[in-house]
Amino acid sequence: MPPKPRVTEDTLKSGIIQIERKTFILTLRENPRGRLLRITEEIGGRRNSIIIPSTGLAEFKKVVGEMIEASEKLPAATQPANQELA
Repeated sequence: MPPKPRVTEDTLKSGIIQIERKTFILTLRENPRGRLLRITEEIGGRRNSIIIPSTGLAEFKKVVGEMIEASEKLPAATQPANQELA
């Protein structure tokens, strides 16, 4: 079987977030099948990506918001490695 032809994608918007030792690259793209958000994690030269179709972005935002709220409300089970004990 011949390899699949590469799908051309246009970049509509992108942003980079640095959190501790990880870099996250968020790219809103569009191809013939529609729009998508590609989230790429880069750490130590390795990259991993997830793709979220634009039809799921509102639900993704809702769940991330719920995770942020839970993180702020729940006590931490362990002390983060970069914080000193009082």
